[in-house]
Amino acid sequence: MSEGILLAKVARGTLLPEAERVARLREALPQIEAAVAGESDAVAVQATLACLLWETLPQANWCGFYRRIADRLLAVGPYQGGMGCLRIPFERGVCGACARTEATQLVPDVHAFPGHIACDDATRSELVIPIKIQGRLDAVLDLDCPHPEGFSATEARILEGLLARCFQGAGTGPVPSGPGAGVI
Repeated sequence: MSEGILLAKVARGTLLPEAERVARLREALPQIEAAVAGESDAVAVQATLACLLWETLPQANWCGFYRRIADRLLAVGPYQGGMGCLRIPFERGVCGACARTEATQLVPDVHAFPGHIACDDATRSELVIPIKIQGRLDAVLDLDCPHPEGFSATEARILEGLLARCFQGAGTGPVPSGPGAGVI
């Protein structure tokens, strides 16, 4: 599937009405799942998803993954968009809250979220979804939008299902441990 996702082109930064966003996401699902079908390497799946979700979600100004690299530390993984934060402790920001609670974080206004990390000052809303492999938190998908309420609960549920299916057979390398593991 080297041509990318086959969807109507929409200008980056456009916030379509929710019904159109949901329809676009549903249309993309079979293409996305076909692109990662049979892939067992978690980073390869993340890179492919970052690319294809970037094409699918024109409202996003950042689309990517933060990987768990230590007991309570995330590091930037494959992504599309501007520079991301390099490391995020579980105690900070929306991604940290997602990793800490292992629950999806749908934040309609990041300025109202205590401890939000502003990697990009243009971001106004965020959706972060945990990814578990073999019952253990492996990464989070982070989606940022320059519009308030850029993502909906329906989009969150659709993406949760997609991630569960895409990472079902994915493996992961060992999480570093011991003195100095994950130290910034």
